Amino acid sequence: MASSSNLINPNAPVFLVGFMAAGKTTVGRALAATLAFDFVDLDEYIEKQAGKSVRDIFAEMGEGRFRRLERQAISESRHWQKTVVALGGGAYINEGNRQMLRDIGTTFWLDCPLEVCLSRIAADGSRPLAKSREQMRELLASRLPAYAHSDYRISVDGKSIAEIVAEVCARLYGQHGKS
Repeated sequence: MASSSNLINPNAPVFLVGFMAAGKTTVGRALAATLAFDFVDLDEYIEKQAGKSVRDIFAEMGEGRFRRLERQAISESRHWQKTVVALGGGAYINEGNRQMLRDIGTTFWLDCPLEVCLSRIAADGSRPLAKSREQMRELLASRLPAYAHSDYRISVDGKSIAEIVAEVCARLYGQHGKS
C-alpha cells in the first residue's frame, strides 16, 4: 500500500531509492524542478556536514560511521518541506531507516538494470562500494528485498528523465496504483 503521508502533507519530502548510478540524483533534480521543490542529494548533504567526501569517510572512519551519519541526515529530513531527496544506494537497507523514511514522506524505488548502473559507474572512482562486476551483482541482489519495500517502484529502463519524472508525479498525485 502506498504511503498516505503525501496525502496528509503534500509538502512532505519525496525520497528516491535505488542502487548506485540508478539515476536518483539526475531524476531528483528534474523532479524537484517540476514540482518546484528543493533538491538534496543525501550523500552530498553528509559530505557537507562531515567536511569530507563519502569516499574519505569510508576510508578514514569506516562504513559503520558513515551509516550513522546517514541515519542522522535521514532523521533531519523530517524537518524538510517540499524537498526531493536522492538517497545513497545503501540508505534504504536498514529497517530503521526505511520506517523513518516511510513516516516522513513517500519513497520511490528507481529500478535500474545492473548493466546500466555498471556502465554509468565504470569511470567513476568516487563510489567506495563499487567493486568487481560479480561483487556489484551480489550487492544489488542483497539490496533488492529492501528496495521492494518502497512505496512505489518505477522501472527506469529505456525511459527518458522526463518520462520517469512524469511517472513519479502521476503516482504522487494518485493517478496510478502501486506497482
